[in-house]
Parts: sequence; structure tokens; C-alpha cells
Amino acid sequence: MPASAARLPVVLAAADLDALVQALAGRGYRVLGPVARDGAIVIDDVRHAADLPIGLEDVQGPGRYRLERREHDAFFAFTVGPHSWKQTFHVPVERLFQIRRHKEGFSVLPDATPRLHVALLGARACEIHAIEIQDRILIHGEHPDPRYAARRGDVFVVAVNCMRAGNTCFCASMGTGPRAERGFDLALTELIESGAHRFLIEIGSDEGAAVAAELPVRPANPEEIGAAASVSERTAAAMGRRLDTSGLKERLQKNLEHPRWDDVATRCLACGNCTMVCPTCFCVEFEDTTDLSGETAERTKRWESCFTLGFSHVHGGSVRSSIKARYRQWLTHKLAGWHDQFGSSGCVGCGRCITWCPVGIDITEEAAAVGLPEKDG
Repeated sequence: MPASAARLPVVLAAADLDALVQALAGRGYRVLGPVARDGAIVIDDVRHAADLPIGLEDVQGPGRYRLERREHDAFFAFTVGPHSWKQTFHVPVERLFQIRRHKEGFSVLPDATPRLHVALLGARACEIHAIEIQDRILIHGEHPDPRYAARRGDVFVVAVNCMRAGNTCFCASMGTGPRAERGFDLALTELIESGAHRFLIEIGSDEGAAVAAELPVRPANPEEIGAAASVSERTAAAMGRRLDTSGLKERLQKNLEHPRWDDVATRCLACGNCTMVCPTCFCVEFEDTTDLSGETAERTKRWESCFTLGFSHVHGGSVRSSIKARYRQWLTHKLAGWHDQFGSSGCVGCGRCITWCPVGIDITEEAAAVGLPEKDG
């Protein structure tokens, strides 16, 4: 591809999508992307384009998720599943080191952090924003995580602009989607409506341009560029949820004793599902274990949730002993306190916390209710 045309959108026929997968694999990338498994869209290895969830759409609602097959053969007609890219870089369980006893004393053996060489195929705009948030905290924050930073060092991002909005999505309210504006090497918009199934590809980096040069692409025409923009506009207008973020931080922080907190506490199970599926939550705990012989000990880092009773345990007990206090901590920190700590909201509007809540608690509904004045009588 000529250097002068490196940043112009190009078009790839859907039948040639596997060429992109093979081009990435040929450069040594482990290609990760969406795969249908066990009734959900999860992130796993993608060796061929045929591994993607062709013709599948997700039906989501508060506490509900299922996959349904449609008549089309779109590769990316679903929104997001329970997995986020968080698990790739901020892994759920990680052993940090072992301690082994010997005659002269003991030895500390740190576990090496493997450097990843991965391509993220199908990253949505909200998820790219979530990765940026975690980077800001875990790489550039006051307490950086060198293991996270090592995993983030060599990553190729293939974004996919959403062609439909899920019932629990509200990225448009959070300014995080549905169109990827940055943070990608290549961005795909799938076009299926005019009879010619194809992808409009935008190029976001030199590495992306080099990969695109290996593909059987042609320059995009103005009609295709307009069609791709229309896909994003229709998706933004069809959001299943909305959240008024104007003054939200102040409203939440002024209403810490609002009766709605008691109401939601009667429904919340404190299971922590919302924090596990959230692409930005990063809290962890450290666990020390020894074998039965006492010869070996190890320290492991695991995901933790502010919904567990032990998360805020200090000498004398838990700081947040009630479900009310723990739910209030999670919601106000996510939508208000993050602005003070990290300079942005901690929510990207992916809707996972709504879908995967067993009792269907809706963060947009609860946040809006706390910001309303109390009714008389």
C-alpha cells in the first residue's frame, strides 16, 4: 500500500476476513477474539475466521442473556459477552512467587511474567476505553503493576464498530462508543445491508497499515464510508439504556443516605458478579499458602470484589458490614469517586453489570433514582 494512502479507509470482502486472521498469525501474534461456547460469547483463540460467532446475536436484559441464530451471516452482530479483555492483561489468578526451604535457609523464586504478543480481534469501543482506564491506573498510576505493564507491551488491536446496540448498552451516554475513535491499529465496520457483505477498514497505526497492505483490499468509495458512518449513528440512537451524567458525580455524593440505598440492598445478593464482569474493576487480594510438609509456600494474587464482607476487613471487623454500604461504595466509587481518583468515570457503559446481575439490578436505574429528590408522604 503506498505511504500516501496508508491512512485512507479500505474495503475487505467478508469472504477474505480469514486473510486478516492469517496475516496476524503470520506475524507471530496469538489471535484472541469472540467465540461461541457454552451458550455465550467468550474470548478465546481464533485460528480461522470460521471460529467467530457467524450469524449469532445476543439477547440481553437485566439478569438475562441468550444467543439466537439469525438469517444473516454477519461475523460481529452480537454486542459483548461475560468476558472482557481485562482477563488478558489483569489476569484473574496469578502466582507471584514461591518460597522453598532448604538446609541453608530458604529461597524466594519469583514467577516470571510472560510477555504477550497478542492480537485482540473484535475489541469494541467501550472495551478500548476500559483498557485505557486500566492502563492509566495500573501502568501510569501511583502504584503501577509491572506484570500488567509487561502484558500490555506488545498488543495489536483490531477494533469492531458495533452494528447493533444491546438492550443493556449505554456507551453513548458515557461517551465511549459505539464507534472506536482511537486506541486501535485497525478498525472494522461490518456492512451487510446492500447485498455485498464486506468490511470497511480504518487504519490507526503504522503496524496496522503494514498488516492492511498484506490483505486483498481496495480503496473505500464515498458511499461505503457513508454507510459505515450510518451504522454507528443508528447504533448510537438504539441504545437500550441511557444515563444522564450531567452533575451525576455531585448528585451521588450528596445523597449517601438516600432511601434508595436501602431499597437496592433488599435485592442485591452481594455476589460480586458485577465486579467480575466489569472491564474496569481491578481490586485484588493476596493469598499465602503452604504445603503440608512446610517445605514450600507461595503467594497468589486473585481478583477480589468490594461486595465481599472481607474486602474491607480491618482489626475489629469489616468497615462495610452491610450490603447497603457495599453496594453504595461500588456505585458511588464507579460513577463518582473515580473522577476524583483517576480523572474519569469508572464506567464505560458496556451493560455487563446489568445483564449478569442474577436479580437484574440496573446501574442506570439506581444512579438515576438516587439523584432524584425524595417524594413527600
